[in-house]
Amino acid sequence: MQAFIQNLIYGIQQGALYALIALGYTMVYGVLRLINFAHGDVYMVGAFVGFYSCTQWLPFQDLTTHPDAGSLNIALAFLTLALVMAFCAGLGMMIERFAYRPLRNGLKPLDAHFWGLAFALPVATLFWKMTAISETQKAAFWGSRIGIWLLIGIPLGFALRPLIAYMAKRIKLTSSRLNALITAIGVSLLLENGGLLVFGTDPQYVPNYVPERNLQLPGGVQVGSSQLAILIVSCLLMAALHYIVQYTRRGKAMRAISHDIEAAQLMGIDTDRVISFTFGLGAALAGAGGAMIAILTHLKITPLFGLQPGLKAFVAAVLGGAGHIPGAMVGGLVMGIAETFVASSKFNSYKDSIAFCILILVLLVRPSGLFGKNVTEKV
Repeated sequence: MQAFIQNLIYGIQQGALYALIALGYTMVYGVLRLINFAHGDVYMVGAFVGFYSCTQWLPFQDLTTHPDAGSLNIALAFLTLALVMAFCAGLGMMIERFAYRPLRNGLKPLDAHFWGLAFALPVATLFWKMTAISETQKAAFWGSRIGIWLLIGIPLGFALRPLIAYMAKRIKLTSSRLNALITAIGVSLLLENGGLLVFGTDPQYVPNYVPERNLQLPGGVQVGSSQLAILIVSCLLMAALHYIVQYTRRGKAMRAISHDIEAAQLMGIDTDRVISFTFGLGAALAGAGGAMIAILTHLKITPLFGLQPGLKAFVAAVLGGAGHIPGAMVGGLVMGIAETFVASSKFNSYKDSIAFCILILVLLVRPSGLFGKNVTEKV
């Protein structure tokens, strides 16, 4: 029984992280009927922003040399969480503005700068690898990678403006979801390879700045303070999301767009602004999950760090019912608990495949998910 409760607690904590990421998937699908496959990479960016905040940007103190620094580091950890959420919210809104909005509204001259940076990425990566300095120096001055990227990308963006203007006149808008799906995959690859340029290929981890304590529960069950913190913060963030969606003006606009975007436009709702807010809100939650993993669990993070959690969170969103926010929360918890119990059994080598087994089962038994509804589409 002790092992069962211990695994259940860890599974709920892991499931809360999956739920944070899954909420971004399900909100975007609810308003646009789009699967944003770049969402897991936003989780990765949040982990790296948390890493650099702890190691370079904020004055975290080493607990081994400063025994009284625990309370200061805890306060800085909350500041880091707010910083990561703000950064990832901006990133999510930028992705929506320059990658997905042109599919709905057509290309604008400003979009040339986004594509200039995208095309500059492989050139900057090649230039970085050809520079005659050691890897240690490159790691010490990682910010120069961004400088090289911007130095190439910004002028390239201005050079592409005439081409973008010409394409905007020639390209006809289409409502095909395949275009949006291909764009989502492209943005995901852009973030992953951009992460290789900006963050490097070496795994990184946050030192043990936040003190860890084990709480003894009845029955010999132990709960780590980091596990408890992740669970509490995740629940608070999900409660805040529920309040925003259900009781705020912007949340009501989100729900109106999810029902009928054309009717929402006729009622005077600025759909582009609401969709951008939805991307930012989902990205902020994903970034918070990545920051908590980096700061509190000290896992090694790489530019491909968000690929597997992103896929599992996508399965959680499908399990709960795509477009259903409470369903995404429940789906994340189910995913985390199932994965934890499989990992603690003799079938632990299959812990990463349990997500896809659940996905196949759900698609066979209830394709609309646990809380989803079958909707008949008129053709």
